[in-house]
Amino acid sequence: MNPEKLAKLQASVRIGGKGTPRRKVKKVHHTAGDDKKLQATLKKLNCQPVPGIEEVNMFKNDTTILNFAAPKVQAAVGSNTFVIQGVAEVKNLTELLPSVMGQLDPNTVSSIRAHGAAASAAPADDDDVPDLVDTDNFDQTD
Repeated sequence: MNPEKLAKLQASVRIGGKGTPRRKVKKVHHTAGDDKKLQATLKKLNCQPVPGIEEVNMFKNDTTILNFAAPKVQAAVGSNTFVIQGVAEVKNLTELLPSVMGQLDPNTVSSIRAHGAAASAAPADDDDVPDLVDTDNFDQTD
């Protein structure tokens, strides 16, 4: 095939036009409908907002904490239901340790103290640092 004929065929190629299928319109799903359904369900449960809560911590079994900073909290006391809305961060217990001591049960507090005492009583490993040699002049070699 010669290049002139190939160039002519390439120029005559059409994208779209008669006989081509139409493009599908992509549907965008909005979460506002889900939020409205949630709010309607909470209204049926008679959930009332609880003001003044600055932080919510949920403790897991593996020493991690699900931490909500500035959450929106709603409660339905009659149905024993609490709703916490906000951005959650998974943090380690050691990151929040001084501030969450009052929220822990006594068994956990005693085990943390025992673990801390054992860690402080353990001798420091200085094996990888060599001892200094007693010489009067470091520049002098043998």
